[in-house]
Amino acid sequence: MALRLPLAPFASDALRSRGRLFAESPSPTRSEFQRDRDRLIHSTAFRRLAHKTQVFVPLDGDHFRTRLTHTIEVAQISRALARAFALDEDLAEAVALAHDLGHTPFGHAGEAALQAAAAAFGGFDHNAQALRVVTLLERRYARYDGLDLTFETLEGLVKHNGPLHGPLARRPCARYIDEFDAQFPLELSSFAGPEAQAAALADDIAYNAHDIDDGLRAGLFSLDDIGAGAPFIGALLAEIYALHPGLERQRVIHELTRRVITRFVEDAIDESTRRLKAAAPQSAAEVRAASAAMVAFSAPMLEADRAIKTFLFKNMYRHPRVVTVWEKARDVISRLFPAFFATPALLPEEWEALAVAVSDEARARIVADYIAGMTDRFALAEARRLFGDEVRLR
Repeated sequence: MALRLPLAPFASDALRSRGRLFAESPSPTRSEFQRDRDRLIHSTAFRRLAHKTQVFVPLDGDHFRTRLTHTIEVAQISRALARAFALDEDLAEAVALAHDLGHTPFGHAGEAALQAAAAAFGGFDHNAQALRVVTLLERRYARYDGLDLTFETLEGLVKHNGPLHGPLARRPCARYIDEFDAQFPLELSSFAGPEAQAAALADDIAYNAHDIDDGLRAGLFSLDDIGAGAPFIGALLAEIYALHPGLERQRVIHELTRRVITRFVEDAIDESTRRLKAAAPQSAAEVRAASAAMVAFSAPMLEADRAIKTFLFKNMYRHPRVVTVWEKARDVISRLFPAFFATPALLPEEWEALAVAVSDEARARIVADYIAGMTDRFALAEARRLFGDEVRLR
């Protein structure tokens, strides 16, 4: 068995995992959560993240984030937070690695297009799609479909942003999550365990830091712009200028990015420590049963987070150079879905076999699975195959 460091009483314990849908013999060298992490890293869906857009920046270049680099950054921050609270780092990492597996090509533009295209058949939800990937669409093992992940990783995947049923739910629960829950209950009315809560905060931290970095490097806004638009960022820039007068712009951007990560992580540690001390949970189950998340930002940092997101929404996600490309990307997905739905023979042979002699809703689900799994470049290649060389994003 792998070396285990002492865990907090409220941490998830791999030796007491609630198990898997398909029971398996213990590994002599890895914990259950380490096995989950390894299965995710070796999955086809994980590899495809390398060629899926994070935020679509309409510039050529190799240095902007992809879904894969974002996921790696989230995993690193998740482990840092888990370590600070003596949680199971491998479980926090596994949830982080899984959290974006359901995203479509072309980032949020692709998701919006697929949601609209499939609206008449139940729509599309990237969180539910991630669950479909790890429980159904990955076909690697002889005995079952999916990766057969533990309860703790699966509940973290679907509930890392909070409960999906009951008075604490902040968003509707997608149908597939309910269907899977009927087969393998995930306690959808409660919070996820503390490791998944750490992964959720890590996602927010990574988003803020790398979107600021990418937006500045792409020239979508200036340091002065974001300093004026988000007071938290303005204070960090003032600190950098005072410590390093005359520092070149590229280094200022890096100093800003790492300070954003550091301050958010430090705040999360301080606020979560305060909450955990006040609640004094003695098990992960008590963390799940709480009326609020135990791993969280303070109120001032939540306000800083909102200001950053408001600025980025206006100045990055709605920048004309980004919107122009997003509109073309949406058009690609909007054309692919009805083409495959109307003519399943356009699908690869193994997908076509699934899509014939089924209900319209089942066919729409299969087409959505196929499109959601595409990388950006494969979606473009499929669009050109079906619609001709006029398909362009630039």
